Amino acid sequence: MLQLVDVAPQSVDAYVPIVGSAVVAELRQLARPLRGLRVAQINATPYGGGVSELLRSLVPLERDLGLAADWRVITGDERFFSVTKGLHNALQGAKFALTDEVREIYLSYSTRNAQLLEMPYDFIIVHDPQPAALRSLRGSDAARWIWRCHIDTSQPDPDAWAFLRPFLAAYDAAVFTVPEFVPSDFPVQLVAIIPPGIDPLNPKNLPLPKDLCHRAVAWLGLNPQKPIITQVARFDPWKDPLGVIAAYRLVRQQVPDLQLALIGSMALDDPEAWGMYRRIMEEKGDDPLIHVHTNLTGVGNFEVNALQHMSRVVVQKSIREGFGLVISEALWKGTPVVAGKTGGIPSQAPPGIGGFLVTGVEEAAQKILELLDDPHEAKTLARRGRQHVKEHFLITRLIADELRLLNAVAA
Repeated sequence: MLQLVDVAPQSVDAYVPIVGSAVVAELRQLARPLRGLRVAQINATPYGGGVSELLRSLVPLERDLGLAADWRVITGDERFFSVTKGLHNALQGAKFALTDEVREIYLSYSTRNAQLLEMPYDFIIVHDPQPAALRSLRGSDAARWIWRCHIDTSQPDPDAWAFLRPFLAAYDAAVFTVPEFVPSDFPVQLVAIIPPGIDPLNPKNLPLPKDLCHRAVAWLGLNPQKPIITQVARFDPWKDPLGVIAAYRLVRQQVPDLQLALIGSMALDDPEAWGMYRRIMEEKGDDPLIHVHTNLTGVGNFEVNALQHMSRVVVQKSIREGFGLVISEALWKGTPVVAGKTGGIPSQAPPGIGGFLVTGVEEAAQKILELLDDPHEAKTLARRGRQHVKEHFLITRLIADELRLLNAVAA
């Protein structure tokens, strides 16, 4: 049996003070035809990264709306997750050698996971490439299968795409974050564009008193009285943490007491992360104003929340990015962002809203310095960003979109 992830009960009514009663009433209306139907959300890890964070809020809210929703996680060893991380990178454009051994590892573990999936479910939503082969390897069944792609597949490595594409052809529908991510020869006819959304009632996004923020930041070794910039992301080359350090050092030439916090989200399905961690620590050297922490060394939602509240700028200098939930998280807290102009990020911070989009280290440093030098501009951009997130990127909108898709697939 695939591992069942335990989630706490939640109520959609709790979101009425944030989004209004009409939004919640629409959710109940959309869910009415689906009440009692069994839904499995399947991904590769119960912690670390945006997908697991989304599912931790999404599944209990689906249950509250009357769906019999489960969250299940595939199994695999380091070899399997090394292969799936290679496929993940290749789908974002990196080169990856698809040797016979790589193919055998992916297929053998995928076959085992397909056998471990207990039925029946009415809908099975499979997230990203790690469990993508489940549909083909399960064979014929009565469930409706949806593949949810969270990464930038606009320019996949041809060999990797040729390997994965046949597994996707059997799906009933697929979901991408932005239209540009859909490959030109995608084999599924029903494709929905559904961006993620943040949960304003997740402990990471709740409002915090200033004194608690000060204590949390000080506990992490930073001085809350001095300027802080922060990046919260997987320790992954696509997030460019080394570029963040380079930009920070350029800004420090003008702001000598600037502090940098790099918070890494380590995930079960990402064996590359520790290698990136070592590279970050080498680049950090003996700089006492660079603070590196991970979710596996005592930093949780509370500390991340406090840092995003206290930072003068939140940085997300991604080279490729599916969406980047931390952009909306920071803007929800009234903190401006400087982020890579890539993937799903521009939809969260369009021109004049939220902060600045950049394409290189020097430009990132310039825009960080501009926000540090002009607190009024920073506050204005962040205020507009919070309103933009409220209108477009909260989990209530995400659930509504998913319910519409489930109704369409059921029909």
